[in-house]
Amino acid sequence: MKTHLASNTSLISIQGIQLQVEHIAAPAPATALRRAPIVFLHEGLGSVAMWRNWPHQVCQATGREGWVYSRRGYGDSDPVPDVRGESRLVDGQRQGRLLPDYMHHEAWSVLPELLDHLGVVAPVLLGHSDGASIALLHASRHPVAACIVMAPHVKVEDISVQSIEQARTAYESGDLRERLRRYHADVDGAFWQWNDVWLSAAFRAFDIRQDCQRIGAPVLAIQGEDDPYGTMAQIDEIALPPSQIERVTLASCGHSPHRDQTRAATERIVHFLLRQA
Repeated sequence: MKTHLASNTSLISIQGIQLQVEHIAAPAPATALRRAPIVFLHEGLGSVAMWRNWPHQVCQATGREGWVYSRRGYGDSDPVPDVRGESRLVDGQRQGRLLPDYMHHEAWSVLPELLDHLGVVAPVLLGHSDGASIALLHASRHPVAACIVMAPHVKVEDISVQSIEQARTAYESGDLRERLRRYHADVDGAFWQWNDVWLSAAFRAFDIRQDCQRIGAPVLAIQGEDDPYGTMAQIDEIALPPSQIERVTLASCGHSPHRDQTRAATERIVHFLLRQA
């Protein structure tokens, strides 16, 4: 049952899956400038609702149109059937546990079809955590105007696995499940699809550093100094020429720059996109 669907979002069918999508209109004075729209890609436990009002703030500040969507199993998008069961294809659709290539699948299969459906060509991708990795992967194969990544995962670190193990404990015996309920129609599906794959032995081989070398667009990479899910290596090892990538480290900032250091993160994004425009 869809219990969280907001009035400003709609459901769009992509590959037979209903995805929750929100459209943000460009500010009126900027509508004629034809700047590339921003597509927001959420974290491993995120959704349209979990971004709160920040995408609107970014679009207002940059004078751009925006699109925000919940991946399958998150927010009010369709759930993943038997999310903790055996991974399999049923009528061409993935069911059961996520496979270690789930971010590649999203970046190279789902997102291109969604953008085509929306009529969006060469957008600015703005991703957080898993969404940042998806943005990098998409940009390695498809044209984008720019790629902005906050707390991306380009490889698996021990610190990441340890924090995700702690998240499992918080979900099973703490208040994390209750805190996530407001953002997901199927909160258990949203949590376990992310937690199970990250803690699987096969996922330790996840590494997209070579894919990142094929990115041709300008990149802004933001990392919090106190991120419990990754070290500075996550942005330092995006091996692109200095003229192509801008790296930003934020003090007193954890895994979510847009929440922990909202003003600083937004200002860096605005300045970066002004240079691209």
